[in-house]
Amino acid sequence: MFSKACEYGIRAVIYIWSQSREGRKLGVKDICKEIDAPEYFTAKILQSLARQGIISSAKGPNGGFYIDKEQEELCLIDLVVAIDGEKIFKGCGLGLKLCSEKNPCPIHNDFKIVRDGLTKLLKEKTIKALADEVSKGTAVLVALS
Repeated sequence: MFSKACEYGIRAVIYIWSQSREGRKLGVKDICKEIDAPEYFTAKILQSLARQGIISSAKGPNGGFYIDKEQEELCLIDLVVAIDGEKIFKGCGLGLKLCSEKNPCPIHNDFKIVRDGLTKLLKEKTIKALADEVSKGTAVLVALS
């Protein structure tokens, strides 16, 4: 459903948030190790998110990625839109360009229900809440063997 970039971005930002509350700034290597993501690809995603103001970054020996006060209430939908755009919330389930209420594809009405449910979920979930689940151990960011 989400692109790989979005999956890695969500996992990375949740992990960054969980560490930022303790005042840590994280390098890409540390983030990727914890979320099982490729470094180069994840670095590009995080740089883009920092340019958009979704997360913060600092250069230098004490630098890294972090979440500051203005970013603490970030909702999951903001992150998804920043990485994948709005297509997931507007596009046809079959990828048809002309699918609409007037000219629906065969799964239009069913897909609309799923899309609306996803939109609601992403608007309600904050990165902080997801990071809290990971910190408490009630959720994980990597598959456990």
